[in-house]
Amino acid sequence: MGALLEVKDLSVRFGGVVALDRVSFDVEAGQVVALIGPNGAGKTTLFNVITRVYRASHGTVLIDGNPVQSIRAHNVIRHGLARTFQNVALFRSMTVLDNVLVGDHVQTRSGWVQASIPLPAAVTAESAARKRALEMIDFVGLSTHAERPVAALPFGIQKRVELARALVSRPRLLLLDEPAGGISHEEVDAMAKLLRRVHTDLGVTMLLVEHHMAFVMGISDRVVVLDFGKKIAEGSPAEVQRNPAVIEAYLGAA
Repeated sequence: MGALLEVKDLSVRFGGVVALDRVSFDVEAGQVVALIGPNGAGKTTLFNVITRVYRASHGTVLIDGNPVQSIRAHNVIRHGLARTFQNVALFRSMTVLDNVLVGDHVQTRSGWVQASIPLPAAVTAESAARKRALEMIDFVGLSTHAERPVAALPFGIQKRVELARALVSRPRLLLLDEPAGGISHEEVDAMAKLLRRVHTDLGVTMLLVEHHMAFVMGISDRVVVLDFGKKIAEGSPAEVQRNPAVIEAYLGAA
């Protein structure tokens, strides 16, 4: 189907520290691609370049053939890109529903004047946004928690809230930063099943960073491996598992 995301010869330097060193790979539309590597390998730095948090020192990132450098950071979501974070970035005093509504702002067309006055168009837009948010909350299995404040919920449920907030914007490409991190074994299995549904039912292409190897190998079409900012391997999960460089750098030498 063609490359939805292209990372081309990408380097990022912070002073004398090289966080990424000429990394290249593609994510084709319809794929689930995992980005793995030891702590400090450059995975989150790469996510931050894709989402315009950081600037690349060299190389480029293309979304649908468009360089991300030409996109304002607050407009990345309008290009079909959404993201979750390793440590959930939610408004803890707000309810689940209100947090998910925040992710829907890209589809709400009424301006601040219309939103501040209960005009028919604004009321209709608000009702439609609420409906979309509730549908996505139901999709991730949190309907009974919709009116609860996020701060009162366990971490594993908060991960699902953040996922719903990302999905309500209807992204084509979803970046997931350690979706299985910090949750129980049972929750890891449930998250894997949920992300498979995101992929198959919603048709979302995914790029994920993850340390949980069984999770990665069970959900991914392809795996890209970083070590000290360099790409050391790329291929199917089975190919990567057998790669001697990966075994030594990440999985542990025998």
